[in-house]
Amino acid sequence: MSTDTIFALATAAGRAAVAVVRLSGPGTESAITALIGSVPAPRRAHTTRLRDPKTGAVLDQAVVLWFPGPSSYTGEDSGELQIHGGVAVIQAVLEALAGLGLRLARPGEFTRRAFENQKLDLTQVEAVADLDRKSTRLNSSHSSVSRMP
Repeated sequence: MSTDTIFALATAAGRAAVAVVRLSGPGTESAITALIGSVPAPRRAHTTRLRDPKTGAVLDQAVVLWFPGPSSYTGEDSGELQIHGGVAVIQAVLEALAGLGLRLARPGEFTRRAFENQKLDLTQVEAVADLDRKSTRLNSSHSSVSRMP
């Protein structure tokens, strides 16, 4: 088990209606509690306001999910924040998480943790990497098409 808690934007950067922020690690429950006051029932979507833990200001209306370990993708306590996709909202939520002492995840770190916690085997990890590479190539080709006159 890892000792630090990580977070990352799980959706593509750029304009979108919804952005998903994932969290994993031992501080996930306290981070969610700091943002919304308590953790929702496990594996149940809960619509609520996210508040800046330092100021109390409303950051966004969001859907929050709580996945206590070991029954999560990573095998650790995990959470998901489904927020509005505006750049300012995303930035405010990521800054609030960093302000709580969470660390921005490195590429592939959620999957690495799943492997280390025996939630995925090596074949499954390679399949995730293949999907990620294919998705990156597809997004790259779409962006080049959208720039054509």
